Amino acid sequence: MANNRKNVSINYSSKDFESIRRDLLNHVERFYPDKFLDFSENSLGAMMVDAVSYVGDQLSFYIDYNVNESFMDSAIQPSNIARQAAILGYRQPAQQSTYGVVSLFVLVPATSVGLGPDRNYIPVLKRGTRFNSSNGQQFVLVENVDFASPSNLMVAGNVDSNGTPTQYAIRAFGRVVSGFFKQGILNVGDFERFKRVDIRDSNIAEIISVRDEDGNEYFEVENLSQDVIFKEVVNSNFKSDNVPSIMKPTIVSRKFVVEYGNSTTTLQFGSGDAEVDTSIADPSELSLDIIGKNYITDTSFDPTRIAKNSSMGIVPTNTRLFVTYRVNNPNNSNTSAGSINSVANPLVSFEDVTTLANNKVQDVIRSIEVQNDEPILGAITSISGDELKRRALDSFGTQNRAVTQRDYENLVYRMPSKFGSVRRCSVQKDPDSQKRNLNLYVVSVDPNGFLVETNSTIKSNLKTWINHYRMINDTVDILDAFIVNFGVEYVVKTLNTVEKFDVLNRCNSALTSYFADKQFIGEPLSVGGLFNTLGSVRGVQDVVKARYVLKSGVNYSNFSFIFQENYSPDGDYLMVPKNVIMELKFPETDIKGKLR
Repeated sequence: MANNRKNVSINYSSKDFESIRRDLLNHVERFYPDKFLDFSENSLGAMMVDAVSYVGDQLSFYIDYNVNESFMDSAIQPSNIARQAAILGYRQPAQQSTYGVVSLFVLVPATSVGLGPDRNYIPVLKRGTRFNSSNGQQFVLVENVDFASPSNLMVAGNVDSNGTPTQYAIRAFGRVVSGFFKQGILNVGDFERFKRVDIRDSNIAEIISVRDEDGNEYFEVENLSQDVIFKEVVNSNFKSDNVPSIMKPTIVSRKFVVEYGNSTTTLQFGSGDAEVDTSIADPSELSLDIIGKNYITDTSFDPTRIAKNSSMGIVPTNTRLFVTYRVNNPNNSNTSAGSINSVANPLVSFEDVTTLANNKVQDVIRSIEVQNDEPILGAITSISGDELKRRALDSFGTQNRAVTQRDYENLVYRMPSKFGSVRRCSVQKDPDSQKRNLNLYVVSVDPNGFLVETNSTIKSNLKTWINHYRMINDTVDILDAFIVNFGVEYVVKTLNTVEKFDVLNRCNSALTSYFADKQFIGEPLSVGGLFNTLGSVRGVQDVVKARYVLKSGVNYSNFSFIFQENYSPDGDYLMVPKNVIMELKFPETDIKGKLR
């Protein structure tokens, strides 16, 4: 019997409960026919076989799951996809933010003779001022707004009985971003190489500053090998050249990188000890000694070597870190025009407040008002796992430069979320240009998730972001993609044994799910996809007709698009121009079906 057992053929393809149970029963019947005779449902033998089959099924599932999650193309868990993307050099973006421009108003006392405002009372609204919208969202001013700027509109706000102005109203503009500032205190213990410190807060969109209790500042970098950053320095010659800030390259030894997660944001530092580490190389090591050599090498000075630092930055040790960060509005940061209407905490400064009357100063601060003339828009939904895979693979190929169409599109999606984001983009060569002129088409979504034009603030940030990576001979024009709203009309034949209205509801639900994800710019619509989707619905015997129709009028796009002229020769696709994006806006009413 023992020798026969050695020749047992084990079926390694049996992985599920039923197949494992069947193999075990066959094995017992063959080798233990006299030991176990009762395998009825309530017997001890059946319980043992079921238990082993259950464990085998569980082990098979988790082995397959872990193997699948180890590869980018088969992973489905968002955290595992993000981890695989990080291996390819793709940084998971932070909580998506929306940027926009608001109008700011203030009433300033007039001079004693009423000719113009008293300039001593004209304030500067400082960066960090928080505004509230009518739907409960919060926004933060990202730049100082000087109401004394000559470009601001100024009119008489109030007059006395003689018609002499007593107050002047000044209008200025400022850029805002969704969310609000918070501060956390993190305790850091003993020295540890590449220390990781967690901020346990959700919806973090941006790390503003990190300082320890000794006053040392730590700077966020793209990677720990980066030693040089660009600091914003106030321009003392601002009134002459109208440039508020100067970019100054600075070598830093205290730095960190940020890893954003769903409920935890991690700061990772380098491996250097503050007691022995230095980020500045010895100048004597930078010169090339050519004495005694019979040849001469390049003696040009390499400025990058002055930032030589093998430890990748100093690690905070036995201290507390004071972290200021911006928390974004949960779920939806978009807001409609006119909804930002109150100032929560005005941060105001005057040229010399000690010489001013306190009651007038308070009147000026209380008079500050805000309103957004345009909607503040951006992406409001997280990207899907498949889209994250595509972006990660494209990011790996770009290598921080933009040459091909995919390179530019990947750069647009990789723009830090604190500068805004678009829902879809497409880069196409300008057919009317003889040079490398590219057209970048972008589109965003409104608070309800409908496609709209991208606002000017996000476009401006995109221009600055792309300019850092583009080829020197490329010119990029950022344009709005045309939005075309469509509907679906279909006729299906149902089985006689089913309830017709139930079939109709299932068909509408299937088509709604089919178009749940937004189309890409220039992506054609598949007619065959309609037939396949409807044909797979339970209760449908045959699909008689299915087609796309244009939706226009109130609440729809006014862009004209002739469907009949844009079908492919075989009628299987509705071809879409490279600067057009299709949208099924209202599935409840735009999908219409008939039954036979």
